[in-house]
Amino acid sequence: MRVLIVEDATDMAEAMAIRLGKSGMACDLADSVALAEDFLSVQKYDAIVLDINLPDRNGTELLQDLRQKNDRTPVLMLTALFSVDDRVSALDLGADDYLVKPFDQRELEARLRALIRRDADQKSDVISLGPLAFQPAALSATLSGEALDLTRREATLLGLLLRNQKQVLSKKRLYDGLFAFDDADVGLNAIELYIARLRKKLAGSGVSIETQRGIGYRIYVGG
Repeated sequence: MRVLIVEDATDMAEAMAIRLGKSGMACDLADSVALAEDFLSVQKYDAIVLDINLPDRNGTELLQDLRQKNDRTPVLMLTALFSVDDRVSALDLGADDYLVKPFDQRELEARLRALIRRDADQKSDVISLGPLAFQPAALSATLSGEALDLTRREATLLGLLLRNQKQVLSKKRLYDGLFAFDDADVGLNAIELYIARLRKKLAGSGVSIETQRGIGYRIYVGG
């Protein structure tokens, strides 16, 4: 999962990125609406954390621009001062949720996961495929009831594949879900390494990851 955090308070933004990163979300940080727009012009996100009070423009203006372009990316608004009028205005403009500063980082993570699950039409807390069961919130999985030993990025990659079982996901799409812009030193071919590791851990289970050369990867049962 990839999240854009639009927040000009550097310490807060970095704390959010660290917390969300530990739970498997790749985070890009923008300290202004202009920088956020630059990111959004080249990258799709699973969710956006958007502060209202930004140095160049109001965050609600960016929200309004997104919705006018029919961009339905889930948006969670942040503000230190959130009156009833602010809240109603943000929700009317298309915000999906809001948090008032200061807030607990655990609540931010939980709210984001709920928004992403809702957006993906994934209501269950467990995603299953044959003997494989994946718990997105815990970034953990079991295979025939036995816990799989997964690193954070392996679990994130597995989650991406399972949420899109009927699709072939390109290497670029998987890379974007695992790495933020700050990880630019990590090459695209790193995905092949993580796919190989997952295949080894799923070997003999009936769950396979298919490579469609030049197109991407798909997870399935059988074959």
